[in-house]
Amino acid sequence: MSKLAVTVGNCAYEIEFAMLHPGSGAIPVKVNGELIQVALPGVRMEQEGNDWLVIDNRPVEISFDRDLRWVQSELGTFPIEIRDRESLTNRPLAGDGRVKAPIPGMITRVMIEEGEKVDLGQPLFILEAMKMENEIRASHSGKIVSINVTEGQGVTLHELLAEII
Repeated sequence: MSKLAVTVGNCAYEIEFAMLHPGSGAIPVKVNGELIQVALPGVRMEQEGNDWLVIDNRPVEISFDRDLRWVQSELGTFPIEIRDRESLTNRPLAGDGRVKAPIPGMITRVMIEEGEKVDLGQPLFILEAMKMENEIRASHSGKIVSINVTEGQGVTLHELLAEII
């Protein structure tokens, strides 16, 4: 379950949902405690352009800035700020051990195994996005306690890939 604090314009929202995968059908999403159904028929977050969401069986046309600085709908264009509520805890300077996808894409290579000891900066994954390979590295030294993705799996922005303790 992901928990986000989202500010659109001057309106703040608390959002909880399971990881979103375009084309996977409607998923339950809690917005400020209210349950709604959201479907992502084919969102292309890696590029600017119009996309569609289906919210409680109502299609909504939206457009996001690829850096998620603004969102546009039929109501206008609004600045957007997204914060991962799970990462708003105090953590050591080296990070909290959660390795998350910096961009949406596909995991093309997993270079670690659970239980393996890793060093700061060691390559962990290769994530392909927009025909470019991105090396995901360890934020600090430690032991891999979980790997949440496999080779060939698509991932969304900030999806948890692995945990290091």
